[in-house]
Amino acid sequence: MTKNLTYADAGVDIDKANQLVKQIKSIAGKTRRPGVMGDIGGFGAMFSLNLEGMRQPVLVSSTDGVGTKLKIAFLMDKHDTVGIDLVGMCVNDIIVQGAKPLFFLDYLSMGRLKNETAAAIVTGIGEGCRQARCALIGGETAEMPGFYSENEYDLAGFTVGIVDNNDIIDGTGIQVGHQLVGIASSGVHSNGFSLIRKICFEVLGMSVGDTVEDLGATLGETLLTPTRIYAETVRHLIGTFPIHGIAHITGGGLPENVIRVVPDACTVRVHRGSWDIPPVFTFLQDAGRVSDAEMMRTFNCGVGLVLVVPETVTQEILDFLGGLKEPAWVIGDIAERKKGQGQFTWVD
Repeated sequence: MTKNLTYADAGVDIDKANQLVKQIKSIAGKTRRPGVMGDIGGFGAMFSLNLEGMRQPVLVSSTDGVGTKLKIAFLMDKHDTVGIDLVGMCVNDIIVQGAKPLFFLDYLSMGRLKNETAAAIVTGIGEGCRQARCALIGGETAEMPGFYSENEYDLAGFTVGIVDNNDIIDGTGIQVGHQLVGIASSGVHSNGFSLIRKICFEVLGMSVGDTVEDLGATLGETLLTPTRIYAETVRHLIGTFPIHGIAHITGGGLPENVIRVVPDACTVRVHRGSWDIPPVFTFLQDAGRVSDAEMMRTFNCGVGLVLVVPETVTQEILDFLGGLKEPAWVIGDIAERKKGQGQFTWVD
């Protein structure tokens, strides 16, 4: 050896990481909300709970990632939307239980730290937090040469919300005759991208820059459409209407997610053709010759959230959602589960 080695020689640049922290502080500052204590950069992130008006507060948490949708971001060299996906996949999982998101933390690991790319990612996370009205209060950025390729990274997120025990939405109030109201997704969201990549890149031999006439955009632009964050919509709904169950439609689709909030004595009946399926799903199904059943258990197919509500308020809820510019449909109902019957069934 003719020189003294440094961490930078091994591929980890601490100075660049410190510069990034300064950028992150600015982004996080825009998501600040009551309860946040201190700034980004401490060993632990602190949040002071305001429990006024709550008789029995319950914390609700969720963690998730973006999955192989990141591969599309790599190919597009576009990184300012996957952070919205990250927040959406976590936050949507806690709001369905009636929780109000409080704060969010992220984990970003890169093969080689590129501050411009990392700043774009965190900007998206900040935008997701803004939409969800939660604070980005901390996180971790790791440079891991030799573990990821130079232009790749992975993302994970963690969120915490709060709800009064008496206000938890857990499906116990669901009854036979209740209606299923489906709220539109923004597109594919963040599930099924391993199948999407197989169809588009292996079967069709497409590139992300190819324009698909039926989609009105390039393939990459369509696939990178961010996950819809429903936090504000749910907040308005639960403050106005009796909502007995909410399901976030992720991997497993309608058949495997709605039943998670429904009592065992009930069966979920979903009516085929009762909502508008976005063109991206028709394109994928036709190109990959994917069966209806496989499509419905892999993708959201246009429904990102399902409400279980009394029939008496269904039309009011649809009108209310229309006022919020949220496309929504009655897509089914709850029926009595007969002996030997499954908990989910399609109705033609």
